This record gives sequence, structure tokens and C-alpha cells, in this order.
Amino acid sequence: MVYDRKVQEYAGKIAGECGVTASLGIDAGEAGKNLETVAGICRFLMSCGADRDALLLAVGGGTVTDVAGLAAALYKRGISVAFVPTTLLSMVDAAYGGKNGVNLDCYKNMVGTFLQPEFVYRDISCLATLPRREFLSGAAELLKTFLIGDASLYAEAVDVLSRPDIDWRHLDELVGQAVAIKLRIVNADPYDNGERHKLNLGHTFAHAIEWYEHQRGVECPLTHGEAVAIGIIQSASLCNESLAGRLRFDFRACGLPVDLPYPLDELMPAMENDKKNGEGEIRFVLIHDIADITY
Repeated sequence: MVYDRKVQEYAGKIAGECGVTASLGIDAGEAGKNLETVAGICRFLMSCGADRDALLLAVGGGTVTDVAGLAAALYKRGISVAFVPTTLLSMVDAAYGGKNGVNLDCYKNMVGTFLQPEFVYRDISCLATLPRREFLSGAAELLKTFLIGDASLYAEAVDVLSRPDIDWRHLDELVGQAVAIKLRIVNADPYDNGERHKLNLGHTFAHAIEWYEHQRGVECPLTHGEAVAIGIIQSASLCNESLAGRLRFDFRACGLPVDLPYPLDELMPAMENDKKNGEGEIRFVLIHDIADITY
């Protein structure tokens, strides 16, 4: 098992129930989303004598599932991996779809592979202990998925997320519906050659914001989901200002930021090096209306 040290107690419970033979705690977060962390996990596996039949279980948020998934894909040319996501972001996005990756020289997810998990175990009770900003980071990805796939579910999610008290049972239902939408898209395009590009809505701007803040050493950087929320509105502004206005209102109601925090020209180096680009062009995922996405 590889787990986020912040959820050590919960990971210990999972380890006991699953018969885990060895565990490695890591410090999750963007600072550790790199090849050095992946190498450390591979060394851990080697020290345990893990063979090709081993299963690596990752317990934590999106960073943990990303680095564990990449390590599993690389160790001895591939072992099995499974995920127990503990954040809303990982429950609706990072733990599903088989993508894993790490950052390189501050650029997001430049090194990665595809490896589908053997299973994903979701326990919504984990979310009650999340810091508010971490919860909202996942909320942005939940809204993104419904913007791509279902207008009525988007309105329903805004209603649930904008209330002062979360209805956890209702949220769990929404998470399951978001996962179903994502997996439908992934199954149609498992290696991200076309249709799956829709899931990158808002991410060209978001990754550039994250790169900028890492480069500048911003003391309190935006979370991934906060950057995605801003990126979605920027994408909408490129083709439907009326929709962008509605999204601003909805996202604010849910507690998400909506304004681009840095000059666009200062974000261009990262946007020009975005992994989705091709033929010398920056490729945006555009939202013309809810459930009307082009790439």
C-alpha cells in the first residue's frame, strides 16, 4: 500500500481489512508529484520483494493515485493497481479512467502512462473531514463533468454544492452519476485520441495557472479544482459570454473563484507547452453551452 500520511489512520484500517503486507506513507501534494516520488515507490516495491503478481493499493487523493499508478505501470514493466480515493476530486476524476502522470520542470503531467485500476473503492464518509478548499477543489471537477455531459445534473449539483450543509447521500449519488459519465467517455476513447479530450475542459488555463504559481513560488496557490473553475469560465468566454456569466454566478454560489488571477500573456509559456497541443497550435476545449463541447 501507498498512502497519504494525512489519512494514515484510515489507511491503517483499510490495510487491516485487506491483508496488506507492507505500507509506504508519502506526503501528497503537487510538490511531490514527480519522478523522484515514483522512483521511491518503485524502490519500496523492490525492497518488499514485490513480483509481477503484486497489487499496489493507493489510498489518498489525486496525487497519490497518480504517482502510485505511474509506479505500478513502470515497476517490472507493470503490476496491478487499485485505488481508495479519499478526496472529492479523486472520487469524481483522478481515480477513474486509467490516466496517471507526474509533473516535469513545473509543467503539469508531462510524464505518464495509461493503466486501468483493478477496482476503485469509494467511501463518501471520508469527505466530511476534508478542509473546505480541498472539498471545493473536487466540487469544480464534479461540475465540470456535468457541464460536459448533463444539463439537469449540472443544475442539481449546483443546488447541492451551494447549500450551507451538504446532503452527503445526495452528493454520493451525484458522484456516482459523474463517474458514469466519465467512464462512458473513457470507454469510447481509452487512450485520449479524440472524444476524451472533452474531459480537459478548463485545463489548458488551469495547468498554466498552476505552472505560473509554482514558478513564482506563490505562498498560497490555488488548488487544482479552483484553477479548473477559472479555466472553465475562460473557455466559455471565448465563445459564449452569456454562458460564462451564468457559470460565474453558479461557481460563486458554490464558493469557487471565477476571475483569472494573472495576466494572460504571463501564462502563455505554459499554454504553449501544454501536452494537448499539436501542429504548433494551442488546443482548447471549448464550451458553447452545457453539454455542447468542442475540442
